[in-house]
Amino acid sequence: MAASNAGDESDDDFIVDVDGIQAHGVGAADITKLKANGYYTVASVHAATRKTLLKVKGFSEVKVEKIKEAIVKCQPSASGFMTAVELSHQRKRVCKISTGSKQLDAILGGGFQSMSISEVYLSTNSTIEDQAYKLLASGLWRVQMWEDTIISYDLPKDMGGAEGKVAYIDTEGTFRPERIAQIAERFGMDPDLAQENIAYARALNSEHQLELLNTLSSNFATNEYRLLIIDSIMACFRVDYCGRGELADRQQKLNQFLSKLTHMAEEFNVCVLMTNQVQSDPGASALFAGADGRKPVGGHILAHASTTRVLLRKGRGEERVAKIQDSPDCPEREATYVITNGGINDPEKV
Repeated sequence: MAASNAGDESDDDFIVDVDGIQAHGVGAADITKLKANGYYTVASVHAATRKTLLKVKGFSEVKVEKIKEAIVKCQPSASGFMTAVELSHQRKRVCKISTGSKQLDAILGGGFQSMSISEVYLSTNSTIEDQAYKLLASGLWRVQMWEDTIISYDLPKDMGGAEGKVAYIDTEGTFRPERIAQIAERFGMDPDLAQENIAYARALNSEHQLELLNTLSSNFATNEYRLLIIDSIMACFRVDYCGRGELADRQQKLNQFLSKLTHMAEEFNVCVLMTNQVQSDPGASALFAGADGRKPVGGHILAHASTTRVLLRKGRGEERVAKIQDSPDCPEREATYVITNGGINDPEKV
């Protein structure tokens, strides 16, 4: 999967280190506290509410207000509107990350985009004969699609890549580093170098998942990372919050996680790819669930947070079908792909 920049804008021009507010009256000790709580840039502090900042140990209302005033002085654009032309200028930084399949890239408008969140989920039938396919397809999608994405994104610039690093949050223990070496051969890359450029972490619960995201804020501030994969987004939340009695709490925590994820994607020009699980919903309409009566987990909160949603299903023979379910950039359409030893590819290429 290759990546390309649509413009020559440097992300360094848009990422302002939080140390910059020291010149506007905020003490070094307070800046250290901000960093300890996951705020490494001016934009991340600006995105935080005053209520949230008051949770930082030692921060009073007066101190929080002083920090907010310093943010505006350090980055004046944080307090007002911009023209559509200015926004278009910023979006020239967006990268299109190829999946390894030209057909799949085509329906995505060139590939998965940075500065946004893309979600994929697998639609499966509940019949006994499809059980083997469920296991095979869900596992292969993660192993092949994501790791194919990792390898392709890491391609050198003369091959259309962006030479960025990758962060991988694994909530289900499905990541296999040996697949990196196998897929790297398809692109003529050094397997060891490809693995070295991947930062991997196993999320143990939903709280740990958020802590890992805060840790990544520091890494992303260095402008070395361009891809974040979360596999899968809902696994830990479904374990930690059980039943309808805890549903409201789960959705609130999920919303906070996704909000931070969105801000990070936009600020650091990162492509966020996340897999999602599905659940049975026999009473759902066709608008919200597939013909097999299954829908992605996470409800409206996850649906609204995802910029692009892609549904995966079995096709004819060895073929798989990807369908754009929702996207502000792409119309609803389908593409066929196959899974090979070298990753995702077009059927005619096999």
